[in-house]
Amino acid sequence: MKRYEQFADEIATLIRQGVLGPGERIPSVRQASRHHGISPSTVFQAYYLLENQGLISARARSGYFVREHARRLVNEPRVTLQPTDPAEVQVSELVFSVLDSLQDDQTVPFGSAFPSPELFPLSRLSISMTRGLRALSPQQVVADMTTGHTDLCRQIALRYMLGGIQLPMDELVITNGAMEALNLALQCVTQPGDLVAIESPAFYASLQVLERLKLRAVEIPVHPREGVDLDVLAERLATLPIKACWFMSHLQNPIGASLSNERKQVLYQLLKQHQVPMLEDDVYAELYFGSTPPAPVKAFDDEGLVIHCSSFSKCLAPGYRVGWVAGGRYAQEISRLKLMTTISPSIPAQAAIADYLQHGGYDRHLRKLRHALEAQQTSMLAAADRYFPAHTRITRPVGGYFLWVEFPEHVDSLQLFRTALDHGVSLAPGPIFSATQQFRHCIRLSYGHPWTQRSERGMETLGTLLSLF
Repeated sequence: MKRYEQFADEIATLIRQGVLGPGERIPSVRQASRHHGISPSTVFQAYYLLENQGLISARARSGYFVREHARRLVNEPRVTLQPTDPAEVQVSELVFSVLDSLQDDQTVPFGSAFPSPELFPLSRLSISMTRGLRALSPQQVVADMTTGHTDLCRQIALRYMLGGIQLPMDELVITNGAMEALNLALQCVTQPGDLVAIESPAFYASLQVLERLKLRAVEIPVHPREGVDLDVLAERLATLPIKACWFMSHLQNPIGASLSNERKQVLYQLLKQHQVPMLEDDVYAELYFGSTPPAPVKAFDDEGLVIHCSSFSKCLAPGYRVGWVAGGRYAQEISRLKLMTTISPSIPAQAAIADYLQHGGYDRHLRKLRHALEAQQTSMLAAADRYFPAHTRITRPVGGYFLWVEFPEHVDSLQLFRTALDHGVSLAPGPIFSATQQFRHCIRLSYGHPWTQRSERGMETLGTLLSLF
């Protein structure tokens, strides 16, 4: 990271932590240069970067100030989950009805599950596809079908190593996206009728997997900042025969919460105490804001209990469907189950991503992507402040591209969803994120697309519709 990027990140951290509040003046170029021992041009570069991220703005003859965004929406959503017994999961009909209605590309895509393709280096990836195919030998195509592309496995293992995790390459299984990784892992550690601890609200696809495998959900509340409620989890592990946990420890979908390293260690000790495996769904790992990458729970795993799953779909190449699982003690069983199902993801897609990771400037792309997402989050928060009703509560995740919004309880998010679609705006209503269809007054909004006047009008439309409740 260049010096101006480091300095910009230091200022951004102070803004995110509330040390520098909305409307507050940040150090002048001269002050910053003198205090930090950097040149004025470096300070200017940093401030231009912060402007592009939407965190500060310049005022003529006055200096730079923290942008006035989301001043009124100071309250985060509450942990509103009502205690429930282990539940049969029946959400697919509702989820499919919502997803089917999000296919119209003429709607404002606040309900989208993916960032905009405009944010991905698709042209550079096509070059890597050509290079990767040229380098493939016929023998390698067959050999890599079972184990995964050797160079790709090596690049993934290297990124684990850079994060402080020494991962043997033979623990990796390349999959058709993270969802296949998670499906395979869950099948390896459960039988129909078993109890699985999941977050609530939870990513709707995890609920659909439980429904398909005839597993019962034990819902554990998620705090907007602190992540999964470890006290509730401890009580449930002690009193119920839970066979597995499926959690997102970082930038949880839909709330965006991230566990601190201390809480990740506590979580792992609970798993270890009860010998319960955990599926760590970590598809947003690369989308953190700031300069410090988060450590997964896998980093604290000394018994192979954590099955770490991720992919390149959310950060690089959604259509390539290349993911992986680091299976710990379950790696061999997961690999064998994969051979019994899909055998192998596309070898050309694996070769393309392997080449891109090695030669394409992946980290440079990720920095650009994170900056874009942070600027888009700022714009959406500011629009929510302008248009949403009083007493709205909203998250401020430190990465990713989702906001979780809690309205007063008289707002029906399913009704809002249907009405908004009629007005050309999509959103994700709260009940699709719960095994028991709670969170009826909540929605998930995506800021994963570049902010335009169309986006602004979409937020204004939502505000107008909310005023009718």
